[in-house]
Amino acid sequence: MKITADTNVLVRALTGDDARQCAVAQNLLAEADLVAITLPSLCELVWVLSRGYKISSSDICEAIRKLVNSANVVANLPAAEAGLAMLERGGDFADGVIVYEGRWLGAETFVSFDRKAVKLALEQGEGAKLPA
Repeated sequence: MKITADTNVLVRALTGDDARQCAVAQNLLAEADLVAITLPSLCELVWVLSRGYKISSSDICEAIRKLVNSANVVANLPAAEAGLAMLERGGDFADGVIVYEGRWLGAETFVSFDRKAVKLALEQGEGAKLPA
């Protein structure tokens, strides 16, 4: 079976906060021929793990790298790595994904009112600016 994993399946598999659902989720992910993990699911996953479960950024990065590098998982790895790079520098995973995808779509400059996101994007060599 080839599946797309919703965020709640990923959360259950990683946190084990519900023993029955954790076992079901882990088995489902392990037995699938292919597990598609979308960027929105990864963004939601990082948000839930950091805000809801108070898991450290380094532990989140480790879990996501292990997940997306699993043999049966397909994901946009360059975008995921861009998100992880931003998260590791103290920013938001989603901002890193947005900067990456914008560039992939042809944009030259990331524009945001989020000063920290702009600063981190600039530090990573991206075109970025605050709106005037």
